[in-house]
Amino acid sequence: AAAGADPAGVRRAVMLGGSLGAVARELLARGPEALAGFRLEVGRPVQPMLAHTAKDVEEALDRLGPCAVEEKLDGIRVQVHRDGEVVRVWTRKLEEITERLPELARVARELPVTRAVLDGEVIALDEAGRPRPFQEIAGRVGSRLDVAEAAVTVPLSPVFFDLLTVDDRDLLALPVTERHAELARVVPEPLRVRRLVVADPADEGARAAARDFAEAVLRRGHEGVVVKSLDAPYSAGRRGASWLKVKPVHTLDLVVLAAEWGHGRRTGKLSNLHLGARRPDGSFAMLGKTFKGLTDAVLAWQTERLRELAVGDDGFVVTVRPELVVEIAYDGLQRSTRYPAGVTLRFARVLRYREDKTAEEADTVETVLAGGVPD
Repeated sequence: AAAGADPAGVRRAVMLGGSLGAVARELLARGPEALAGFRLEVGRPVQPMLAHTAKDVEEALDRLGPCAVEEKLDGIRVQVHRDGEVVRVWTRKLEEITERLPELARVARELPVTRAVLDGEVIALDEAGRPRPFQEIAGRVGSRLDVAEAAVTVPLSPVFFDLLTVDDRDLLALPVTERHAELARVVPEPLRVRRLVVADPADEGARAAARDFAEAVLRRGHEGVVVKSLDAPYSAGRRGASWLKVKPVHTLDLVVLAAEWGHGRRTGKLSNLHLGARRPDGSFAMLGKTFKGLTDAVLAWQTERLRELAVGDDGFVVTVRPELVVEIAYDGLQRSTRYPAGVTLRFARVLRYREDKTAEEADTVETVLAGGVPD
């Protein structure tokens, strides 16, 4: 407001310039025209573009119109910068991990470009070509130990889905269609994400093809799909409405075994729930914890209700009688030695309490494991 600048232009400059202070100094000194000086630079990472959520492919097609349906891979998001023979790699949170991924740097140096910034994921595949558990990928990327040994134990494969700049041409403002054409020109097909273009979502044959594509992605063991408007630019650092992710939502009815006293604005409220599934003998196996999905109203209600069920309180955790059933959404299972069933829930969040169900009607450990256990 002080400089009379367009807020969207300021946001873009900050994302590309990497510093709010630097943008502010130039803007206040030179006015709105200073924003044009902040450009994407090879070697300086930018926040990635993110996607909103759609409940299914049909909804995504209706919301976006002409679009591309792409695989959503369960890997680690990477931004790869190449400047001649120098390759640097950053994560979604802009942590540099170049030294931990020598195979990715090697692939980037083989591309027929001099300078480029690519957006993609690294995944790990088993002998059958199916994705290995996310936990193994995260462990490999997070490890700072013997990189050569880790690369043999858990080899990673890059899969690229966007190109932000190539040989000093900034592609951010170009639509998806043109950016992908450039990506296809410089990245061989085995290193690109699978995709299906839906030029006319009103055509029932095209819609059926999109549904079939999404189902095939799931059969191959991947997370789901991302549907992208064909005319969408790359909005660095934004969760744009022109990208929509579609993932199957798994739900379980689990029993609350305990809850932890909250902190900050949740002080005085029972927040983090300990979740359990029924064992054959009627006891409960804890599968993990969550405080996500709780509104202020639900927090107040559950605090009162759980205090009525309390059988112990050590000042941090309140243990309760296993009577209250809650419906939990989660993205999948991952192995865990912390919990008795050997697995825990990924990205668990509360959907609603099921006061219509008793603990005896909650899902069993067997049901949970039938949902698919990572190898």
